[in-house]
Amino acid sequence: PGDRPCPHSHPRTCMKCGQGTAALVIRVGDPFCRGCFREYFVHKFRAMLGKNRVIFPGEKVLLAVSGGPASSAMVRQVQEGLSREAAKRLRFVPGLVYVEEGAVRRQSPEQREQTLAQMETLLQATGFPYHLIHLEEALELPPSILQPGPERASTSCPSGPSYKKAVDSFIQQQRQDGDSGTSVAGHSAQDMPAGSPASPRLPDTAQTQELLRSFEAVGTATAREELLEMLRTHLIVQTARDRGYAKVMMGESLTRVAIKLLTNLSLGRGAFLAVDTGFTDQRHGDVMVVRPMRDYTAKEIAFYNHFFSVPTVIVPPLFTKHREKPSIHQLVERFLLGLQEEFPSTISTVYRTGEKLSPEPAKASSESQRCLLCLCGLDTDGGEWGGHWG
Repeated sequence: PGDRPCPHSHPRTCMKCGQGTAALVIRVGDPFCRGCFREYFVHKFRAMLGKNRVIFPGEKVLLAVSGGPASSAMVRQVQEGLSREAAKRLRFVPGLVYVEEGAVRRQSPEQREQTLAQMETLLQATGFPYHLIHLEEALELPPSILQPGPERASTSCPSGPSYKKAVDSFIQQQRQDGDSGTSVAGHSAQDMPAGSPASPRLPDTAQTQELLRSFEAVGTATAREELLEMLRTHLIVQTARDRGYAKVMMGESLTRVAIKLLTNLSLGRGAFLAVDTGFTDQRHGDVMVVRPMRDYTAKEIAFYNHFFSVPTVIVPPLFTKHREKPSIHQLVERFLLGLQEEFPSTISTVYRTGEKLSPEPAKASSESQRCLLCLCGLDTDGGEWGGHWG
């Protein structure tokens, strides 16, 4: 436990400071002590946001939290980045959203309420405004969710003059207000979740049954995984629209992105890999999805959460019918993680391959050529799309 080395190994020195005893080895030949590992982890998050320049100062950003290791580590990075002590403070206004999926994961009402209470405790501890929504609410989403919203002027050229203008405007506003604190202040009452925080209410039984019937009507485990992800994304995007958030942060790690990349290839979504796994996803128009955790491996995140006591909430996997074959998602995950044990560069190689893909094939020339479910351009013309991969 802690920083004590294994009794049968020789203690190694941190590669960065050259003084501390290494507490972990990220890759072969990369030993880090706790302090240097924390600096490395924090720097990678800030560098990812700084390099891409898509989140403007003063902008409202919604963090999608599942309670898992990656999204919990993402929330901690935002917390630390907004603190007064941070060397390069983050300047956006965060909010949190949690989609409760206990019904399709076959949790009892008591288990669902327990998970909700754990998540609410975790979200409240951040001090950020948060929103608890149930998967059943996807059944009541407006038809507008199936069309991209009007694009915001600032997203057309994120690294150009518009970003500099936003920075100058933010600094000028701070000088006028005389406020040198964090960007968290200024949330209105409507940002806070509705209902009593002490007793999270579950949806009506009729809504839950209707949702379960929809999932049971889906023929395979693979299709249910896809349906769950689609409904979850639509709910998060709609919450961002309703509450005035311009960006949504997803906590997908490098490991998860690599698995998703091969999974989507297997599902015939090769033309859309760049938007499904890239840092930015602008298919929704008015709400941009960003993935700031995509440079972290699952191992790095696990060590960070363990060393610095980041709380997480574990939920059961999606329900699988008796004697049903595993989903493509599960098969790809087992395959990649199995290869990773013998060949440690497997996942990073898959990830780097995805970095070279262009989002152009996912764009639609008109609304009639757009998929109603994922909002990407239809790839029904084999000749046209074949040219992109030739």
